[in-house]
Order: sequence, then structure tokens, then C-alpha cells
Amino acid sequence: MQSTQTKLQNTLFQLSSGSRINSGADDAAGLAIANGLEANITALTQSSQNANSGVGSLQVADGALAQVTTLLNRAVTLATEGATGTVSTTQRQALDTEYQQINTEIASIGSSTNFNGTSVFTASTQNVFLSDGVSNSTISTTTGALSNATLGLVAGNTTVVTPTTYATGQVTLANQPNAGDQVTVGGSTYTFRATSAGVTAAGDVLIALPPTLHWAT
Repeated sequence: MQSTQTKLQNTLFQLSSGSRINSGADDAAGLAIANGLEANITALTQSSQNANSGVGSLQVADGALAQVTTLLNRAVTLATEGATGTVSTTQRQALDTEYQQINTEIASIGSSTNFNGTSVFTASTQNVFLSDGVSNSTISTTTGALSNATLGLVAGNTTVVTPTTYATGQVTLANQPNAGDQVTVGGSTYTFRATSAGVTAAGDVLIALPPTLHWAT
């Protein structure tokens, strides 16, 4: 009767737990196999969550880039409008004010956009780890840094091939300068201005093609 009672208790325990194996005494080999399969399932479940998190990070980046595209399109509109001769100086200053605000907002998007506390726009590689409990794999993604500089929205430095002041007041540049770029020639620093802006003071220069620098003294 005691043996029958023990078997009955084991049967009732299996029915209540829903598992055939509840301890090593039930089936030692089967328990080892079941534990291995459970580990595989756990790894696969977490890998699925890792993949979803990676997709979520890329979706955040995609949404931010869509907003940046909208801002850049507006910046192009402002630049095109400001280049026309029918716009007054005061109106052009208002256009530039809005452009600078757009510039600031793009920089803010690049520096503050994050997913789960991690910056989205970075040159570092983001690795998504996947595992089935036996073999592992990694999916690597890189969004790249997003800033005004990477988009070419800030003034840089123009390289001077021959940084010598000639009697004709002319030097040859290595690349086409942009408005706002600066170059030092003969100990003096000059700032490039758009052709439409004109030379207004000493140190202002017009952008000319081919890239040859003529400066005001």
C-alpha cells in the first residue's frame, strides 16, 4: 500500500505540474535533455528580443533622418530665396536667422537622439547578438555620426596650395571654398563670402571659379 501511495503521489504531482519529469528521480536522462531544450528556447526568446531592439533603434534613426531631410529641404528653400536679387538685406537677414535655427536643430537631433539611453547616431558599430543556445551570431549595424559638419553645414578651412602673397594678390586653392571658410595668407586671415553678398570689408573675399582667391586689402 505504501508503494502504491508513493506512485499515486507522483502521478498526482505530474498531473498538477503538467510535466512528466519533475525531478531527476522521474527520468534523469530525460531531465538533462529537457533542461538543454529549455536553455535553447530561452536563448532563442532573448535573441528575438535583441533583434526587435535592434530594429527599434534603426526605426528611431529612420524617423530622425526623415525630420532632418525635411529641415534640409527647408534650408535649400531659404538659400534659394536668399540668393535672388529681389530680396532686401533685412529680408535676407530674416532668412539667415531661420537657417541658423534649422542648423541648430539638426545638430540637436544628431546629438540627442537615443534609443534606450544609447546614442543612435554614432560612428561606433552596434552589434545585435543572437544565439540558439548552441551557436552564436552577430548582426552589426553602423548609422554614422550626424552633425552639421558631416552634412557640410558649417564653415571649414580651405587648404592653400601656395600660401605665398604674390604681387598680384592671388593664390591657388586646393579645393573649392564655401561661404564662411577662412584661409590665412601672408599672416592675414580672410573669410569667404558668397558672390551675392559682395566684398564689404577688408578680409572679405569672393568665391570664384576656378578656385582662385582674390582678396581685399
